[in-house]
Amino acid sequence: MLGELSEARYGKDDYIFREGDPTEYFHIVKEGIVKCVKSSPEGKECTLKMLMPGDLFCCDAAAFDGACHPGAAQSMGDVSVLRMKKTAYFELLRRSPDAALEVIKYLGARLNEAQEKAKLLALDRTDQRLAALLLDLAERSGVPDPQGIRLAVRLTRQDMADMIGTTTETAIRIMSRFKKDRLVAGTANRLIIKDLARLKSFASV
Repeated sequence: MLGELSEARYGKDDYIFREGDPTEYFHIVKEGIVKCVKSSPEGKECTLKMLMPGDLFCCDAAAFDGACHPGAAQSMGDVSVLRMKKTAYFELLRRSPDAALEVIKYLGARLNEAQEKAKLLALDRTDQRLAALLLDLAERSGVPDPQGIRLAVRLTRQDMADMIGTTTETAIRIMSRFKKDRLVAGTANRLIIKDLARLKSFASV
């Protein structure tokens, strides 16, 4: 398998692929952070999720012949991505039932993730959704800091708003309240979770 992998490097804001591009590779984030974005009919880009080292992406799109990418993938800094041609990956799956099982598990996890997100958007308050997003990012990219847990990923308020399905103004208002309540501190470029336990409790109310 390792002989089939190639490594590609990208600088900040480079596109790994764009919406509508043909699916040629399976991708794995090796270093850095990648964001998945989708364009509205008006051309506005909406951030869907963040990908961290070890995350496999566009597996679901690449699994179907003739498929195109339903969204774009863009680097958020210096990024290294491992790629494998679809043809090589399909051959690997034919030779290895264990590898095929892992892909099935991945696709199942993606379906479950989509269902959970739909449930959150339908049932949870906006401030709960933002708290849950911050907790997820802290778990996946958090690093110890004297004040708490610092998020390695740098998010704009627009990114946050997109990922929880609200307006930028609402995201800014909620973040201001979180800071006032000493749940978080810092700026979008250096956001710190100050009280992880209280944020978890708030998200699950």
